[in-house]
Amino acid sequence: QVQLVESGGGLVQAGGSLRLSCAASGIIFSINAMGWYRQAPGKQRDLVAHITSDAVTYYADSVKGRFAISRDNAKNTVYLQMNSLKPEDTAVYYCAPVRAFGSTVLPNVKSWGQGTQVTVSS
Repeated sequence: QVQLVESGGGLVQAGGSLRLSCAASGIIFSINAMGWYRQAPGKQRDLVAHITSDAVTYYADSVKGRFAISRDNAKNTVYLQMNSLKPEDTAVYYCAPVRAFGSTVLPNVKSWGQGTQVTVSS
């Protein structure tokens, strides 16, 4: 069973930075693409970045140039470096293995981790 443990969130002022971590177990991490999602109150959960098994990265337009996803296969961990944070980045952030179907990327997980709260004050 896949277990995902996100950490690193917190309260930061606009323009600040945070680094999120997600430790995964129960999967062969190195062969899985991994994604970071976020969900703001009252909104759907959206994919913000994902990284393939060979470390090719993709970003939502809203975070491109500000966020950077990376992975450490030796630690079964995926990271999200978030810079130049904006109040609209406030959300709970989740990670998950993902699968791509053409241009569509979907989470490949039955249950999500607890997420980590990111709050950006103006």
